[in-house]
Amino acid sequence: MTPDNHDIEALQDEVDDLHEHPRDTRRPGEAAFTLLLVAFSLFLVWSAFGISGFEALSAPGTVPMATTLIMVITGGIIAWRTVRLPQSVGEAFGRDILPPLLIVMALLLLGYALLLRPLGFLPTSALFLILAIKLLWRQGWMRTLLVSLGALVLIYFVFRIVFTVLMPAGIVPEGEMLQWVRNLIPGGN
Repeated sequence: MTPDNHDIEALQDEVDDLHEHPRDTRRPGEAAFTLLLVAFSLFLVWSAFGISGFEALSAPGTVPMATTLIMVITGGIIAWRTVRLPQSVGEAFGRDILPPLLIVMALLLLGYALLLRPLGFLPTSALFLILAIKLLWRQGWMRTLLVSLGALVLIYFVFRIVFTVLMPAGIVPEGEMLQWVRNLIPGGN
């Protein structure tokens, strides 16, 4: 399905509106987010200073300090402007900014990161893909399993076989499985 000219024009009008009209309200959580960015930028300035201090303009920490200092200044300006804006009416943080589906997906990604080393790439990726696709696509289990496992086979083939990227083996005897496949192919040893 390709967008028609009406869709493209409507999208362009929205982009133009963002650039032509200053915002008169702030969205829920926006002030806290900008203040968090300033705090993180200050931490980065401190970390950059720890590289070599401010010994000379040619010191290794000069460029990181200058970059993070620019982050602090611009982040401070944005935070100051944002905090001064009145809160928007009709938007809720949990509904419009951070809906439950986004939280669930973030938790799935966290679970993937935590389980990747102990379980290995194949079972962790299968579990993640099945749950994520079922949650997002909302189709039946058979379709979800077919698409998830098909995508996993394709990903595994491209990265492990074609590009020979090493992935955490975990509980699946991947080496033995690959050797069994190689033994089936004449001259594959």
